[in-house]
Amino acid sequence: MIGEQKCTSRCGTFSGTARNHLYAILRTSWNSIDAGGAARHRLFDMEQLAGPMLVCLSMSSVVQRKPVTRRRSHKKASLGSPAFDVKLFLDSAGLGRKVGKFRGKETVFAQGDPAKNVMYIQEGGVKLTVVNETGKEAVVAILGPGDFFGEGCLAGQSICMATATAIAPTTVLVIEKNEMIRVLHGEHEFSDRFIAYMLARNLRVEEDLVDQLFNSSEKRLARTLLLLARYGAPGQPQKVLLKVSQEMLAEMIGTTRPRVNFFMNKFRKLGFIEYNGEIHINNALLSVVLHE
Repeated sequence: MIGEQKCTSRCGTFSGTARNHLYAILRTSWNSIDAGGAARHRLFDMEQLAGPMLVCLSMSSVVQRKPVTRRRSHKKASLGSPAFDVKLFLDSAGLGRKVGKFRGKETVFAQGDPAKNVMYIQEGGVKLTVVNETGKEAVVAILGPGDFFGEGCLAGQSICMATATAIAPTTVLVIEKNEMIRVLHGEHEFSDRFIAYMLARNLRVEEDLVDQLFNSSEKRLARTLLLLARYGAPGQPQKVLLKVSQEMLAEMIGTTRPRVNFFMNKFRKLGFIEYNGEIHINNALLSVVLHE
């Protein structure tokens, strides 16, 4: 008996079981006929035709299998590049940034200089001042560790709008404009920190304006001393201020040096500050600002 197998011809492929079944039918018909030569001849002819007939019949039930092509993954293995470290970036020199050191009263940049860098204070302090056409100078900000300045170049300013002067031995990170733009676009952690700083500084400017318009010289002086001591900023406030002259304080709050001297002596008598060359701030100074 012919076993189960695949048979192939010009028409295609078919099952051996189907062919054997048809052969059995033909042989049954042959046994019922006289075993004459003519009958054998007819059987031979039918057996010769059976192969092609079965092939053509089986083609209608043949399922053509399409080759399955596996998609190869083109994903490249992660190189495991180190995560961006904001603190490391701001504490060290590198591509597009350098560390600069300035002595007390040394100019970092002057009003009218080309604006091409953003500065970050690592140590010390910086005073920002502006001078009008008549030569009158005003202090617009006193900055300390963790503060940025010179960011006007990012907003399209071609020249510096103020003069930056170190008020003590100061170390700053000088970041080139293009490098600053690259990091702001590419490193979300850094851009989040910078945006948060600029928003806080904008609020500070608004508060300064309200303070200048509605508060007395005494209250403005107390608030300025607390801000210089970094009250309200993250971390512990510094009890001892950098060397700040009464002239500078007068320029910051918009009054005269004699008025500043009067209020400083008053604060010292009340125990709000200790003033012997250096200014020591006590928490009780807050009562001057909070008092209506």
